[in-house]
Amino acid sequence: MAEQAHSNIPTDGNPNSNISPPSASLGQSVIPIVNRLQDIFAQLGSASTIDLPQVAVVGSQSSGKSSVLEALVGRDFLPRGADICTRRPLVLQLVQLPRGEDGSLSETAEWGEFLHLSGRRIFDFNAIRREIQAETEKEVGLNKGVSDKQIRLKIFSPNVLNITLVDLPGITRVPVGDQPSDIEARIRTMILSYIKHETCIILAVSPANSDLSNSDALQMARMADPDGSRTIGVITKLDIMDRGTDARNFLLGNVVPLRLGYIGIVNRSQEVYHSLADRCGVPQLAKKLNQILVQHIKAILPELKARINSQMVSVVKELSSYGETIDSKAGQGALLLIILTRYTEAFNSIVDGKSEDMATTELYGGARIHYIFQSIFVKCLEEVDPCGDITDEDIRTAIQNATGPKNALFVPEVPFEVLVRRQIIRLLDPSLQCARFIYEELVKIAHQCESIELQRFPVLCRRLEEVVGIFLQEGLAPAETMIENLICMEMDYINTSHPSFIGGSKAVEAALQQHRSAKETSEPDKAPGTEKVQKSRSLLAKKNISGVAVDQERPTQPVAHHEKPVSSACHVSCHLMTGNTSVSSWGISSIFGGGGSHASSAKETSVYKSYNESTYNTEPTFSNIRLNEPPAILRPSEAQTDDELVEITVTKLLLRSYYNIVRKNIQDTVPKAIMHFLPVIHKNWDSFCSSEEIQFWA
Repeated sequence: MAEQAHSNIPTDGNPNSNISPPSASLGQSVIPIVNRLQDIFAQLGSASTIDLPQVAVVGSQSSGKSSVLEALVGRDFLPRGADICTRRPLVLQLVQLPRGEDGSLSETAEWGEFLHLSGRRIFDFNAIRREIQAETEKEVGLNKGVSDKQIRLKIFSPNVLNITLVDLPGITRVPVGDQPSDIEARIRTMILSYIKHETCIILAVSPANSDLSNSDALQMARMADPDGSRTIGVITKLDIMDRGTDARNFLLGNVVPLRLGYIGIVNRSQEVYHSLADRCGVPQLAKKLNQILVQHIKAILPELKARINSQMVSVVKELSSYGETIDSKAGQGALLLIILTRYTEAFNSIVDGKSEDMATTELYGGARIHYIFQSIFVKCLEEVDPCGDITDEDIRTAIQNATGPKNALFVPEVPFEVLVRRQIIRLLDPSLQCARFIYEELVKIAHQCESIELQRFPVLCRRLEEVVGIFLQEGLAPAETMIENLICMEMDYINTSHPSFIGGSKAVEAALQQHRSAKETSEPDKAPGTEKVQKSRSLLAKKNISGVAVDQERPTQPVAHHEKPVSSACHVSCHLMTGNTSVSSWGISSIFGGGGSHASSAKETSVYKSYNESTYNTEPTFSNIRLNEPPAILRPSEAQTDDELVEITVTKLLLRSYYNIVRKNIQDTVPKAIMHFLPVIHKNWDSFCSSEEIQFWA
């Protein structure tokens, strides 16, 4: 049987060499062109939007896919093993070489070329296998990993037909090694990404010793090609079918019908299927694949040509906008200078508001910078209350700390200076934020200045953005330093002689006026009580209560060294009752006495007596009065006097007045400092063009 099965295999050992010349010539002009396009689009990667015709080999693990490909080539060059062998998509392009005039083959007539080893011919097909294994392990490791990154291989031989095939990983169900738990879903997704395109012919490989209706390859093909118009079925392992079984129904398409039919290979019982000889054998498979691929290319060629021409027109138009290619060094330097000049002109025109592409729907360029200065920075400073974070107790405590161990006769200056410096330092953060905002706006403007000519050189474009970023960053640092110096200048010298400063006398006058107005508003509530006090005092002045008489003719006597004077309150009350400023301040007897000197002298005698007795009393006495220790943290008493209220008001008036002066200075000088140090490029053109990066590209 074996001799009969292989009776039509040629003597040179290749099953494809007996193909008739007309069949061998099919696709010699069309398929190579598609192969060249595939090589070009492969370099574009995912950027390519054109799907070229190709044949995708689909099948389950160990279904014989690799054997089919090796049979088409007539050489063993694919990895072998018990587990999954194809772990990366292998794009195999078969290129037919012409035979010699005598029809003989030289030893170097067959070789392989990898796209990642451009120009290197590998004549040893075992070396090709090792290179495929090395590239696979380089990408996915040694432990059965799978990747969708392609390996592109060309086989040049006179024994093949022009065909392009993609050997995809076999469908597996149980993960092994480093394979993820969803390996089956990943492989199916990878296969669908190839066979879903209408330009792809599906070569569904199924073993003959399994149920064809449950074939994974045919199930995947039906998902992408429901009507079976671009699916070719391949039945492998016909030689190991059980005795008594028949593959005729498979090959005739009675089980799972396909429009392109089935091809059976490795048939050792060929005499049984002699009526189906055109559907068996590797030569028939190669011939049919070549014919179907050529027909498929011819069918989609008009649409493919239209899509390529359309993209060519757009690409050529874009290329022409970049200008002509300049080969000379001088011409390249001149072009670079022109690009930089136009870039700076565009930058400065946007900042100055002179751009031709001015937007009308939103603020643009320099208008945004002005908005940041006036509507964000200035407005923010104007909304700050200089006394908002200072309480009356803070001011009161500062005043008392400044007076030391005694009361101050006037409002001290030290609390004002301390508090006003605290308010001035608050202006630093918003000023630095303003500088950062302007820097970010200038960076955005730099990105908007990319012309079509500059986009022609993407590397130069990136370098130019880096240089402009560094250029602006170098201007931001001194701008921030200048802002800090402006704030320090305002803090270091408090100019109370500024013509706009309210001054101490005006502040005191305004504070007294506010205090007087506040008292007048509260005066009607206290009026009835005041009148009663005045009436009672007038009655006391007219009556002699409990025998107390007021002696207006008695002269004021000096206070003896051993007598205790009456309190100031008693003195004031006597003054109020008598109406005489020369009232004696001697004890109570000077205010209350019954009108006679006898009572007074008797009282004085008793006073002298008690005093003398206490003086000569030598018995020890113990006092129960003890002072409380002062706490660790002392604060002013809760009750505020009228003087303290006036001092607090004066301090607030001085703070607001001087803060407004400083605020106006900062609002004016900070934008000037920012626009001075953050460079507008035309002002620093020489330093910009002399930067190291620009000089490198020049």
